[in-house]
Amino acid sequence: MTVGVHDAKKHFFQLLAKAESGEEITITKYGVPVARLVPFKKKHTVTQRRHAIERIRQMQKGLSLGNLKIRDLIDEGRP
Repeated sequence: MTVGVHDAKKHFFQLLAKAESGEEITITKYGVPVARLVPFKKKHTVTQRRHAIERIRQMQKGLSLGNLKIRDLIDEGRP
């Protein structure tokens, strides 16, 4: 949605409610975009973080460097 500065000032609380519900609003001045009103992204909960860590750990299972060591990979190509 795009709104001019005058209408944005006039209908700020309605636009704020739209942004709160997930909509992005572009505010223009003389037809040129100057700002965006976007929903605030909430931080992840502790539970969501734990699930993400567990998914990463599950993906790591079965992965291997073979006979290589991390130090060897870091030093590879260094003089």
